[in-house]
Amino acid sequence: MPPTSEQELIDVPAPAPYQIPSDLHPDCVKLAFLLGRWEGKGHGDYPGIEPFTFGQEVVFSHDGKAFLYYTSRTWLLDEEGTAVRPLAMETGFWRPQPDGGLEVVLAHPTGVAEVWYGKIEGARIEIVTDLVARTTTAKEYTGGQRLYGLVEGSLMWTFDMAAMGHSLQSHLWAKLERADLPS
Repeated sequence: MPPTSEQELIDVPAPAPYQIPSDLHPDCVKLAFLLGRWEGKGHGDYPGIEPFTFGQEVVFSHDGKAFLYYTSRTWLLDEEGTAVRPLAMETGFWRPQPDGGLEVVLAHPTGVAEVWYGKIEGARIEIVTDLVARTTTAKEYTGGQRLYGLVEGSLMWTFDMAAMGHSLQSHLWAKLERADLPS
């Protein structure tokens, strides 16, 4: 179906262009390339833990308001790529600002909540923590930095973390492929 006056065709470096949903809030158009379900693999490493490989599913969705709803879940993979056990989950809201800024609010079942601020530059997003809140039983974590980018149709991301007495350093990185397009 060709674009109408209410729909704009966006050509992202993905296997095929897709249409921006007609009910997507105008502030969210700059994040439209994230919409849908993404799946892939990543790697993790940090002082005090063994390096590991994980599987991941990320979903970005919207309800017409000025934010995207985000969920992520990961699971440990063995050497053959078989899922061993769940690892981490997070959920939250990505709130683009008219000036190209981005506010992200995330919650984790491990007792951590974060407020991130950053910038959207085309298909590249960089965010850093402004606030980390922890319950009394959560592990010590003081901050992070994330970089997301759409590279040749793949969603790639990295997460640098400061935790357990260590300064900010590389912790996670992954490459995700689009599993479905937004409706």
